[in-house]
Amino acid sequence: MTAPAAESTRPARHPLSTLLRLFGPGVIAGAADDDPSGIATYSQAGAQFGVHQLWSVVLTFPFMVAIQLVAARIGRVTGKGIIANASVLYPQSIVIALVALILIANTINIAADLAAMGAAVTLVIGGHASLYALVFGVGCALAEVFIPYRRYAHVLKWLTLVLFVYVAAVLTIKVDWIDALVATVHPLMSRSTDYLLTIVAVFGTTISPYVFCWQTAQEVEDMNIAHEKPLIVQEVDTRGHFQRMALDTNIGMAFSNGIAFCIMLTTAATLHVAGVTTIATAADAAEALRPLAGPLTFALFSLGIIGTGLLAVPVLAGSAGYAVAEAMHWRSSLEMKPLRARGFYTVIAAATLIGALIGFTSFDPIRMLFWAAVLNGFVAVPVMIAMMIMVSRKSIMGRYRAKPLLALAGWGSTALMALAALVLIWSMFI
Repeated sequence: MTAPAAESTRPARHPLSTLLRLFGPGVIAGAADDDPSGIATYSQAGAQFGVHQLWSVVLTFPFMVAIQLVAARIGRVTGKGIIANASVLYPQSIVIALVALILIANTINIAADLAAMGAAVTLVIGGHASLYALVFGVGCALAEVFIPYRRYAHVLKWLTLVLFVYVAAVLTIKVDWIDALVATVHPLMSRSTDYLLTIVAVFGTTISPYVFCWQTAQEVEDMNIAHEKPLIVQEVDTRGHFQRMALDTNIGMAFSNGIAFCIMLTTAATLHVAGVTTIATAADAAEALRPLAGPLTFALFSLGIIGTGLLAVPVLAGSAGYAVAEAMHWRSSLEMKPLRARGFYTVIAAATLIGALIGFTSFDPIRMLFWAAVLNGFVAVPVMIAMMIMVSRKSIMGRYRAKPLLALAGWGSTALMALAALVLIWSMFI
């Protein structure tokens, strides 16, 4: 009868503190998913097609949650990242191909995000966008190498809250809610290449390979920091781990897709209605916020781009670093000192700096962001196939193989991405 008394002596934990402890890789992944590439892509979709692509953001939510849960499950169960597990399961040629796709896609996405951050600064204070992009790139590279990511990620993620300005805009500007609802639940489809290209971009910036790799790696990082063993070798009840991952991932992806919906609806109700159907510059994209922000339009838009970019660039570079390091069997952890993981940090710094240097080319930042999303839409497919085979194998996952419902949703997500890419390719040849 002494157990209850002993239990009552424990200090009560504040409910908010308990809730915040549950938020981890999924919340960071969701915040990083609304990077500058996402903002530009959702803005272009709303401006070009009005409310007629809102359905795509709603459709992708359950599939996005499913594939991120697969990623989290792989990391927590095996204690290894996606590429480390792929090295056990697949021939070396397939592993090298997956790493190359991730590295190329992430570096291009970094370049686009940094270029957009530079353009955002120019909106506010003028000057040369390429130089600002280089400064951001060097700063991100130094921070990634010399400051543990966790130390500043929890600060940077609050900067993404500026994206709630799009939620405020939706609630204050004139929106035809009936039209928006009908377009969401009964979409008007088109076989035009432009329509399908934008759908692939929306899917690619929503269900992105760098976010899979990141969440898997961060589950491993969390496990190592807590000095826990992979679930596959634990004897204790593991139900709490899966519940925490589910809550964390659902909240992170709900934030990501909710903001995406508001961005698309805001630009549809402002730019598209005004006859602006092409976003060519950062200034064009920012104009969607003018009815709400007035003279602060450029400042708020720029803060959103810079805040999400500062959070997303380390995620992009980090996931590339994890992929290469796992393939090469190098040490890889953002908690390690640089000298203990030289190869890992070299890849991170190189991807970031190469991305910054691409900003000195003649590519338009907004178009770079859009095409980075399209590229992610194609690269995601082989990575997702590899993950789904992985999470279904007893040799990898033991008794923690994906349950039928999760497996069905994960394969559904993979099929959705593959179908969108194939239909786009088909539309180009008819």
